[in-house]
Amino acid sequence: MRIVIAEDDPLLREGLALLLRAESLDVVATADGPETFLAAVDTHRPDVAIVDVRMPPTHTDEGIRAAVEARRRQPDLAVLVLSAYVEQAFATDLLAPGSGRLGYLLKERVGRVEEFLTALRRVADGGTAIDPEVVAQLFARTRSDTRLDRLSARERDVMALMAEGLGNAAIAGRLFVTEGAVHKHIRSIFAKLDLAPTDQTDRRVTAVLRYLEDARRRA
Repeated sequence: MRIVIAEDDPLLREGLALLLRAESLDVVATADGPETFLAAVDTHRPDVAIVDVRMPPTHTDEGIRAAVEARRRQPDLAVLVLSAYVEQAFATDLLAPGSGRLGYLLKERVGRVEEFLTALRRVADGGTAIDPEVVAQLFARTRSDTRLDRLSARERDVMALMAEGLGNAAIAGRLFVTEGAVHKHIRSIFAKLDLAPTDQTDRRVTAVLRYLEDARRRA
């Protein structure tokens, strides 16, 4: 796995590089701003980019815009976005229909090494990884939505883990239930959200996207 890191904080940037290299991952370049990041992507053609949301010169959304441009130049690039705060719009955008190989984690998650590496590998393998704290905050904002009110407490637990990007086996392990039970919960979620098997969409992504977009409207 070839990785480029874009982070303007030198301690975090070098710390990430050391951590990943200790795991025998190939950090081919590090960058402290959008322009050097895009140059590194063009030069090294990495498999994954780890990108800070807020970068110079204004420290607003330069990292996100650079990540979008990097994906335009290299469509198969996996991107793991890091942020110090919950930025709801970014989390919603990551689960737009057809998206993949994308993740959004809070920076504090980097200190939980196994969780961070699991998310990185999931994104590199073509999945999504959304920080559990982001999911929790978004769920708190959507409980008044009538569609989500149809869900049981256990179904909301399952949906939250779906939003993190976990598959059925991982959800079963987290909730200490069988995969069969998880499958039944997911089928019930689809039914309650009026997502028919004949829909020409990924029902799993659509289900999560509905509550994320509702949270975005309420923010």
